[in-house]
Amino acid sequence: MTLFSELSALAEEGRPFVLATVIASHGSTPQKPGSKMAVLEGGALRGTIGGGAIEKQIIDAALQLLADASAQTRTLDTHLTHDLGMCCGGRMTVFLEKHATAPSLYVFGAGHVAKEVAALASHVGFRVSVIDERAEWLTAERFPTATRRPEPPEVVAKALAGGADVYACVVTHDHPLDQACVEALLRKPLAWLGVIGSRRKAERFRQRLEASGFDEQAVRRFESPMGVDINALTPKEIAVSIVARLIEVRRKDSPR
Repeated sequence: MTLFSELSALAEEGRPFVLATVIASHGSTPQKPGSKMAVLEGGALRGTIGGGAIEKQIIDAALQLLADASAQTRTLDTHLTHDLGMCCGGRMTVFLEKHATAPSLYVFGAGHVAKEVAALASHVGFRVSVIDERAEWLTAERFPTATRRPEPPEVVAKALAGGADVYACVVTHDHPLDQACVEALLRKPLAWLGVIGSRRKAERFRQRLEASGFDEQAVRRFESPMGVDINALTPKEIAVSIVARLIEVRRKDSPR
């Protein structure tokens, strides 16, 4: 498998990595411009830029870049003898570029709003999964860019592991089913949880959750009504408001 094939597979799996590329060299160096190496979380490698002290320096810098949410790139200019004690005597400039995993969006329900949310969220970089046991709604024609899961939404919600890059949007066809999904999802670590509905519906949900034993902090974790307030009316407009909110949460720590 070529390096580019391996990088494509990593991106498909959603595994973050830093791509290190030699962009300049002078004198005697282990690799020349164009040489590439990918550094994964934990220090696993794909490819090489020469081994030895220079490669270790690049690996350490790449791991620091992966851990820094505010940084995307870095350039290292190193004299192999003066800086690292290598006998080569040359100089290498290496450009580091972070390729972060795409955030996951789980859409519970496959109705009209879900269809538009899935399409738009996929378009702006989310890996979307849509969950609905109604086969006639969960079709490839309606959700061509999403992973389709024909399962009971509340079962998937209970089994979901969650994570810092996991978002959940509850838009099922049934209020009790929405409630069951929310009760399960509130127990998970999520970047964001939103539930479709009016303010009246949201308040009833919160009252039931408190009666079920959830504390006030947990009850306030989900957003409902969800989305940016743009007076949205149609499913497409509602999807714009919801995905705008997803982007806002996703980019909250990004430098402006």
